[in-house]
Amino acid sequence: MARKHHRTFVIIGLGTVGSTVATDLARNGNHVMGIDIDEKSVSTLSGILSEAVIADGRDEEALREAGVDKYDVALIAIGEDLEANILCTMNVKMLGVKTVWVKAINKTHHRILTKLEPDRVILPEQEIGQHIAQKLHNPAVRDYLSLGNGMHVINLQVPESLIGQTVESLDLEASHELRCLGILRGSEFIGCETGSVTIEENDKVLILGRRQNLRDFSDGI
Repeated sequence: MARKHHRTFVIIGLGTVGSTVATDLARNGNHVMGIDIDEKSVSTLSGILSEAVIADGRDEEALREAGVDKYDVALIAIGEDLEANILCTMNVKMLGVKTVWVKAINKTHHRILTKLEPDRVILPEQEIGQHIAQKLHNPAVRDYLSLGNGMHVINLQVPESLIGQTVESLDLEASHELRCLGILRGSEFIGCETGSVTIEENDKVLILGRRQNLRDFSDGI
């Protein structure tokens, strides 16, 4: 049997976002290289990441020498230097990295980066703000994930009104244009394929759909 290929990650820009992502990926057993122009930022993570390199993301040759072209996924998380962020994105794409994510500084920057056609442009502050707002709006929503294309998944703590009902009786698809992905019961995951699963106290239900539909459903239970 062929060995499964584990993706490798390079994080360029080791500020708050970059260092957090790099550290979490490394702690989950991934091969991660961190790159930053600042020696202190690199040295802070040198004992945590697989590799930590001082290099300028604006310099394509420096990135090539660091071996960026050998990595499967790149996250460009360079902070306030908009020019460096854009040039680094162009360099990483020219080096042939398969998957490229880029952190945008603001909406204008987001529009510019989108023209370079990375796989995803993220606005961390905006995404975190939306995430927090959703959870504050309805405390039963334990977690919230945007999948793109207007679709989201919520992790809903089952309220008392749903205990004892079956998934089918919620009529999610017909009445709300939502889909049950499964139920988390302790450490067990229960699929919703048949709809006959009875909801119990302390269950968490994973529901897929558009944000307004999810909000209308969660507000009405």
